[in-house]
Amino acid sequence: MTTAPSRTSNHTKTLHLIHIAMFAALMAVGANISAFLIIGGVPITLQTFFAILAGIMLGSRKGAFAMIVYAFIGLAGVPVFAGFSGGMDTIISPTFGFIVSFVLIALASGWVAKKFPTRIGFVVAALVGLAINYGFGTNWMYAAYKLWFAAPEGFTYQMAWAWMAVPLPKDLILSVLAGLFAFRLRPIIQKYN
Repeated sequence: MTTAPSRTSNHTKTLHLIHIAMFAALMAVGANISAFLIIGGVPITLQTFFAILAGIMLGSRKGAFAMIVYAFIGLAGVPVFAGFSGGMDTIISPTFGFIVSFVLIALASGWVAKKFPTRIGFVVAALVGLAINYGFGTNWMYAAYKLWFAAPEGFTYQMAWAWMAVPLPKDLILSVLAGLFAFRLRPIIQKYN
């Protein structure tokens, strides 16, 4: 004989779904809050900040799931990606690697924060997430321009990384702030995990 789930269990599952939906929504806002600033084909957004927060605050699995939900909403055609874009054609865009990296950011930053639950550990987790974002996204962008997208004249691997140097100071600052912010807020979220 099986027993019905307790009210507390249902309440917890509901809160998890709310947290996942909240971070998917924050990603949509972060994608477009400053998406009108585009440098070298790369929109300047707050998505990395929110992907890091999702991983650290929700944990690696739920944080990654929130990023997957965000990606599928955008791929379904809802304009939640940078520049109010969306749809399946996004997969072949040079910046789709950054969208994929958000899942990896949440997984990695959540894992590091769990292993090292200190203020420094959270900042390191955020910086690991940033490194994944830049590494995966920039390499995808380079491959896209070289293999299936029209590359600008004289486009090189160094040029792809030079484009990423422009938003790097902003992303470094926001990543450190994400780690510190998550450290302050995690005890509140943990009450419901």
